[in-house]
Amino acid sequence: MKHEDTMRPGTLEAAKQFGLNEAEWANILRLLNRTPNMTELGIFSVMWSEHCSYKSSRVHLRTLPTSAPWVIQGPGENAGVIDIGDGDAIVFKMESHNHPSFIEPFQGAATGVGGIMRDVFTMGARPIAMLNALRFGEPEHPKTRHLLAGVVSGIGSYGNCMGVPTVGGEVNFHKAYNGNILVNAMCVGLARADNIWLSAAKGAGNPVVYVGSKTGRDGIHGATMASAEFSEDAEEKRPTVQVGDPFTEKLLLEACLELMATDAIIGIQDMGAAGLTSASCEMAAKGGAGIELWMDKVPQREAGMTAYEMMLSESQERMLMVLKPGREAEAERIFRKWELDFAVIGITTDTKRIVLRHHGEDVCDLPVNVLADEAPVYERPWVEPPRPAPLSDVPAPPSILGVLKQLVASPDLASRRWIWEQYDYSVMADTIQKPGGDAAVVRVHGTGKAVALTTDVTPRYCQADPYLGGMQAIAEAYRNLSAVGAKPLAVTDNLNFGNPQKPEIMGQFALAVRGLGEACRALDFPIVSGNVSLYNETLLPNGQYQNILPTPAIGGVGLLRDWRHMATIAFKAEGEAVILIGETKGHLGQSLYLREILQREDGTPPLVDLGSEKRNGIFVRTLIEAGQVTTAHDCADGGLLVAIAEMAMAGGIGAELAAPVNGDPHAYWFGEDQARYVICVPQSTAHDILAQADAAAVPAARIGTTGGEMIILDETNISIRALKDPHEAWLPDLMRR
Repeated sequence: MKHEDTMRPGTLEAAKQFGLNEAEWANILRLLNRTPNMTELGIFSVMWSEHCSYKSSRVHLRTLPTSAPWVIQGPGENAGVIDIGDGDAIVFKMESHNHPSFIEPFQGAATGVGGIMRDVFTMGARPIAMLNALRFGEPEHPKTRHLLAGVVSGIGSYGNCMGVPTVGGEVNFHKAYNGNILVNAMCVGLARADNIWLSAAKGAGNPVVYVGSKTGRDGIHGATMASAEFSEDAEEKRPTVQVGDPFTEKLLLEACLELMATDAIIGIQDMGAAGLTSASCEMAAKGGAGIELWMDKVPQREAGMTAYEMMLSESQERMLMVLKPGREAEAERIFRKWELDFAVIGITTDTKRIVLRHHGEDVCDLPVNVLADEAPVYERPWVEPPRPAPLSDVPAPPSILGVLKQLVASPDLASRRWIWEQYDYSVMADTIQKPGGDAAVVRVHGTGKAVALTTDVTPRYCQADPYLGGMQAIAEAYRNLSAVGAKPLAVTDNLNFGNPQKPEIMGQFALAVRGLGEACRALDFPIVSGNVSLYNETLLPNGQYQNILPTPAIGGVGLLRDWRHMATIAFKAEGEAVILIGETKGHLGQSLYLREILQREDGTPPLVDLGSEKRNGIFVRTLIEAGQVTTAHDCADGGLLVAIAEMAMAGGIGAELAAPVNGDPHAYWFGEDQARYVICVPQSTAHDILAQADAAAVPAARIGTTGGEMIILDETNISIRALKDPHEAWLPDLMRR
């Protein structure tokens, strides 16, 4: 039985089943001055959904900084675009596929990758890199291994088939994600700055063209499903998950780029969430035009499809284009050559209406502005979450190095090699810093330039203090880019939160966005694209809801003018000076030391001093660009000693370290104070580097010397092998259970 046949149209009951509330239904009746039919109601349900309209988040997103001299295109298009000089532009965006990946991990993750790639090449860019930010439940949870294996396989399968390297990302585990994992995919593409394609459908009488795969019944109401909380019947929603075909997407990519080399296109839009509905309505709204679609002409892979099904299907690998009149045959030749469907399915009009004709009848006739401009915008009430009490009574460990060994083999710090070795991170031969460092680095082919890429957020900080957590996410992305020598240029975000109708959740969102904005302004690091994913919570059998940790994932992009002046995290030589940049106070609140060693999740997160972040980052980048630093690594999860251990494990060289004279050693070594880096320089230049830091008002201290096969601390030591074996073994051991 078809979904639209299971209820009577024109009723509040039908509207509610489509995710619309009573006020929204009343507003639709007022705006149309009539009752919508079922096809029209389906169109309203997706266009006014949280996923497509941003109705709960828009008032807060408007406060974010989105412009800079190097920003070519900010939010509002398929992806953001920044200028990297010499006529080159980087096109990038991050987007979520959370609910589909929980229901069907392989296809959910794979189609998330495919969808974000289309967002990028729709703009005229060839994808050059993929990243992902993944959150799973407790390692011991019965679903975690299945979900992790499926998601990683889906990401690897789609990206590898497309020939696009997956070069970086992050993976965390926490019980808050047991019933609602997060799968955020980021795509980065390269384009010519003077050849960026937008989505506006301008003019009247221009052909509207459908290209790519045929339309089926998969994914119907995917956007609506993504705008509601989960319950224990998640498996029943499997039909709303799309099925991807990366080989078809590869053909679609090449065909689109070939057509874009001509001047035949007026506007182009990916058929992503809400499929043909969002593509046609958004193109019309942006161009101030109307669109008439002839549904009988839509390529279909299933018999007897209704207009409702065709408009709401989220079948993958499809594009909608508006062409210049008379260019249809030229475009068709290109797409037929690539063995793709091509059909003229409509025409632009001057009516500013969306009209659908099927079997000789008008089955939909709606004003474009009602679907787009009149979508609800809510200023939802919010309250500030309670602030945690400052940390107290933290016992010192009996063995600093024993704690280090535990931490490097803990779920959030163990090696991710098992994951990234399933991805082809070197295809295209331009990846010059592989996964496992602070940021991936990918050359701009045929030039001396490179882009640095990272994804970052610390959800436990955001849970304790969303404002500080939002700032810290931006600051860490800034540090990771600076640590490889790249100038941070711009950000994409993926804001994952719970139910916005709950004031405490809306408070998390509002404060996190405020923190993001403040950090971006202070660091000249604008947000040029992004996605909001709400209702990430699960209804448990006991009637209670489990929310995810607030997770505003950040994707940062930076530029190296000369990729040969690039730092990595590995110790390079024996006898070099190890220098700590930044101030250490030993902040243990919300630290991994606290959680993993003492099984506590309390205290306040570390303060973020944006002035210090900028000053210290500029100082480290200047040293790297001048070739004065052989190794650099930022201090983040686990603190200073974990950072040094990661450098030692990466380089196979140990270090002898000096413990602080005053204060608690465990707080010094495992505190997560911000704005810090560890760098290595030749002994002969160490004094000069410290003098430069002093002149730049940057705290710096020599804390050790590289050498040997041990990390030596006072009169204790541990071998690199004793750290690396459990560090590398944790994830493979988990997946073998």
